[in-house]
Amino acid sequence: MKLLPLFTGLSCATVAAGGQVPLSLFSNDQAVTRIPSSYESAVMGRRILALSKLGDLATVFPHSHSHSYEHEHEYEHVHAEDGADVSAHHLPAHHRPTGLGGVPISLVDYVADCEDEGNPTLLAIKIATAFRNADAGSNITLSMRWAPPYPPAKRISFLSRITAHIPFLGGASHYHEYNQAPDATPDPVPYSAANLPRFALMGYLERIHPNPVQSARLAACFTAKHRDAKWWLPGNVIHESEWARLVVTQVFWVGGFGDRAFIGWIPVDEWKSVTKEEWSSIKLPGEEKDWSEWSVNPVDEL
Repeated sequence: MKLLPLFTGLSCATVAAGGQVPLSLFSNDQAVTRIPSSYESAVMGRRILALSKLGDLATVFPHSHSHSYEHEHEYEHVHAEDGADVSAHHLPAHHRPTGLGGVPISLVDYVADCEDEGNPTLLAIKIATAFRNADAGSNITLSMRWAPPYPPAKRISFLSRITAHIPFLGGASHYHEYNQAPDATPDPVPYSAANLPRFALMGYLERIHPNPVQSARLAACFTAKHRDAKWWLPGNVIHESEWARLVVTQVFWVGGFGDRAFIGWIPVDEWKSVTKEEWSSIKLPGEEKDWSEWSVNPVDEL
């Protein structure tokens, strides 16, 4: 399935509902005058997967202790490469409290895109909670979001959207202006996160059993994103680990605000059929400097 030429090279953009004036969510030379399709959203999602380093892995604790939780003390004494003892208090505690059966837990983890079908590559460290739960039978969900590398040149002026319709309250909002005070704490999210795409990949964990050539390729791909992960590659002397993929069975997508972005389930065959050529041909909002969160007149935004 081919993308429409108009979509190529654009950031996510849509149109206002109800036949209003077409809106562009971000500043571009061109504007898409409709809500992106599920396939176009899949292309954006595959680019996010390719460019992002982190995701949140959600699993569920087993109702009873499985083999993955039987040996709570098996990592109490391991030895570093130089022979130094790494005592138990340097390692995470895995004495699981009672009553956690069926309780979900979500933790950030390293992610890489080392295969061609949209199944994220994971370095499964067996001591980690997510992989212990997966070994105990839990399904797994990976949640990801697009975090622009550059802040927008202009923020969404929410107050001006409201006051533009009230004459005595009219005037420009200063929401888009950054606090320049010397002692100001930098804004850790200098953009509207609700305005940007995010998604959840649901599926199950599948171990990868690579031959030596495939193992070297996976290691090169993964450490290109995560240089420190070289210490935890399969065969290391610190933690038992192995390569795994999240086999995607469902994709839920939130492209941004619902009047201008696709929100809903992306068919998994669409997700997996996106090619590298397709996701390489587009730009996500904030990949380049001087972008605008909302590039229309405040009166037209409502």
